[in-house]
Amino acid sequence: MAERPARRAQIRIAISIPNAAWLGRVPDARARCRRLAQAALAAGGAADRLGPDQSAELSLVLGDDALLRQLNREFRGLDKPTNVLSFAIMDSKDQPLARPIVPLGDVAIAYETTASEARQQGKTLSAHLSHLVVHGILHLLDYDHLAKAQAKEMESLETAVLARFGLSDPYRARVSRKTGTVSGARRRAARPRP
Repeated sequence: MAERPARRAQIRIAISIPNAAWLGRVPDARARCRRLAQAALAAGGAADRLGPDQSAELSLVLGDDALLRQLNREFRGLDKPTNVLSFAIMDSKDQPLARPIVPLGDVAIAYETTASEARQQGKTLSAHLSHLVVHGILHLLDYDHLAKAQAKEMESLETAVLARFGLSDPYRARVSRKTGTVSGARRRAARPRP
């Protein structure tokens, strides 16, 4: 009897864009986010976490500062907006879920904060959005940047994924278009654990 070929893990990515400003500035936001999420999932080894008969799903929300402020306040006790929040359903210490569809979690990104950071860092909104999508997805896969070794591994993956799309290293120092000052892009995105 012939051996069945290995099934490629299916990962469903639900993208919601309740803030129309995203589409005004990044018309290809939905397609861009999907491609970047797929690349980040592959780079982060998402398929390796799934059994042969499992699929996975995640959601990505392109919202606004009000949404991220509410989430940040509710889940982290911080009453302020932030650029990206990732809500992982489980981490590497958890036992794999024995169900056909494994929920990976949710990523939410704030328009106003992301646009402001992009201006301050002298890069396009689409480039900064791309970085935050990859960053947020890797958090869902239990990558973090709390310790130096963790940060190096995560940043290396982010940079490699972004390079595949022709985007520069987001951690390289930049010169602000507005002020002419040099700044590093080392501001960390938050990862709450609800």
